[in-house]
Amino acid sequence: MTLRATAAAVLAATALLGLAPQALAASPVPVPVPVPVPAPVPQPQAATAEHKAAVAQAATAPDTLATLSRFFAREGKVSPTAAQPRVEGEAIPVNHLSPDFVAGRAGASVARLEFLASKAVSSDGQQAALWTARTEAGWQVVNIATGDDEFRYAQLGAEKLPGGTVFREPQIDAWYVAGGGRVLPLDEDAVRAVGAGGASLAAYRARVAGAYGDKLPGSAYASRGTAGGYAEAPAEGAGAPAGVAAAGALALGGAGVLVALRRRRAVAAE
Repeated sequence: MTLRATAAAVLAATALLGLAPQALAASPVPVPVPVPVPAPVPQPQAATAEHKAAVAQAATAPDTLATLSRFFAREGKVSPTAAQPRVEGEAIPVNHLSPDFVAGRAGASVARLEFLASKAVSSDGQQAALWTARTEAGWQVVNIATGDDEFRYAQLGAEKLPGGTVFREPQIDAWYVAGGGRVLPLDEDAVRAVGAGGASLAAYRARVAGAYGDKLPGSAYASRGTAGGYAEAPAEGAGAPAGVAAAGALALGGAGVLVALRRRRAVAAE
């Protein structure tokens, strides 16, 4: 399977709650003319066994492993031939804050499935997350991100609130677990947003509605082509929001997979 630079088309929705990706200017006249960007392919509501099997096939494809070898060798810690990357365990679903929840639609869940993450490990112990999403061509790896955030927070959320929904608010890079009408923080960014004790689901919705309610699809914000990632530029080494051409994003070789070099996240105190 050939990996393609599909992150912009597939995962742009994760950057700002399904907003239109930033418009491209392509005109010789002084006034830029937006060029339509294909809408991202909707992801399923839940990850089935069939989906996970397709993700496993994409994550372990020869092209993926070759890209991982170059990725793990990017700083000279190990050579591409010695990296010998492997994929460990089963892919896990990764949820992001849902635009339907922000909009207050009846029955909307706080989060929605954005992609499945597979843990990749090199021979020298480096770890990375392969983000695999459904595209027009089927399930494909669309991003490689350093570290183990997806797996670490999934485990932490299960310990903190068994049966809860672990999700990320990508606009501030905050991780939470929700359940029983509560939203609890899993890292320092989330603590700053909802407090160490968390917030009620209603209070959390009020906060995100105030922060992002005017930036949903169809809004003036989206129509201006100003949809993007974080409100502030990411710090050096921070992760690039999916589908956003952020500084530090790294394309490896001919594969063209977006690579996010992200900082380590601090886990929230119990």
